[in-house]
Amino acid sequence: MSLRCLIIDDEPLAHEVILEYSKDIPFLEICGQCYRATEAFEFLSNTEIDLIFLDIRMPKLNGLDFLRTLQRKPLVIITSAYEEYALESFDLAVCDYLLKPFRFDRFLKAVNRALESYNLKNQSVKPSSSLPSLISDDEQISIKSDKKHVLIKLSDIYYLESLGNYVKVWTDLNFLLTPRTLSSFEEQLPSEFFIRIHKSFILNKKFVHYMEGNTIYLKNNQQIPIGKNYKPIIKQSLI
Repeated sequence: MSLRCLIIDDEPLAHEVILEYSKDIPFLEICGQCYRATEAFEFLSNTEIDLIFLDIRMPKLNGLDFLRTLQRKPLVIITSAYEEYALESFDLAVCDYLLKPFRFDRFLKAVNRALESYNLKNQSVKPSSSLPSLISDDEQISIKSDKKHVLIKLSDIYYLESLGNYVKVWTDLNFLLTPRTLSSFEEQLPSEFFIRIHKSFILNKKFVHYMEGNTIYLKNNQQIPIGKNYKPIIKQSLI
């Protein structure tokens, strides 16, 4: 198994470094190289990619604006010489942020993190073919909390709540606090069962009791606000 990778960077030296490092990592397969973000649109329309190494400051279209345009986002590792974009990047659910120049050990840590995200996504996103309307009891997600990795069944998650650089993963009236962004969970969780209803909330559809005004009431009497920009999606999905 390998991650099919694309390099997007306007600096030839950056391509050389990534190519050289990738030679020693068997699960990386460099499938393409683009020197402008604008070149990558056509490449991605014709080639399936699992991971992008993405620079930020590039002519015509910077890396983060390019990332915002993608409907289906591969995993992304930012490779930039500028640290001031880190917070904005993680809000876009990137796997890691490599500050140039980076060493091989730091590169290896980043791609291992990407591989872990890829494996988690492919384990949890696929719905059971025999139970198309339900989450299988076997489907789980790994949550890092308090220096431990805890396995939680997707069917037990009521909702997820953003709390700064952390997310509360609620199971009924209890929660685990994990150092992740809500957007990273949105990428990973199966959209057949989970829906984002607010910039700070994702919920499991099966626990919705009813909706009234700008509030969704869950079956355990919890109340979750509805974001104004999410109302049209909610009406299509829940009503």
